[in-house]
Amino acid sequence: MSNNKMVSRVENERFLVLERVYDMPRNQLFQLFKEPEHLKRWWSTDGWELPVCNMDFRPGGVWHYCMKCVDKSQEEYGMESWNKTIYKEIIEPEKIVYNDYFSDAEGNINESMPSPEVTMEFIDLGSQTKLVSRSEFDSADSLQAVLNMGLLEGIKQTWDSLDALVGSLK
Repeated sequence: MSNNKMVSRVENERFLVLERVYDMPRNQLFQLFKEPEHLKRWWSTDGWELPVCNMDFRPGGVWHYCMKCVDKSQEEYGMESWNKTIYKEIIEPEKIVYNDYFSDAEGNINESMPSPEVTMEFIDLGSQTKLVSRSEFDSADSLQAVLNMGLLEGIKQTWDSLDALVGSLK
């Protein structure tokens, strides 16, 4: 695992910005975001996995997935968290823009939960790639709500899993 840590900051009260450098060329790192078989290997937090991962990776396409807690030592054991991503713009291998929603197993969006627009930028550093994620929330309250839910720790674990996968593919 590299010693590149995730850096996070809040801008203008509504934007959550995350950055991390990965030890992999941009074209390769981008692939880990567009192929379900790769995402299943890293897109979840500690003790959780992705039993459902249905993806249509194109503008207007939907990624509907379920994260399930499989760690018996966690109080959330057996819980499922469904999400729905709707892709707005994809410029391979530079950028992915999408709306991120909480949903149910049928893909119905939970309107009561925050739903940011996320822009993922893949910045070419030669043999490395800087990943920059900007999540725009509709209000400072929405952003604070997801931070209170432990979003940053969850993303850190997810990005650590991605880093471990990157290391294993070298």
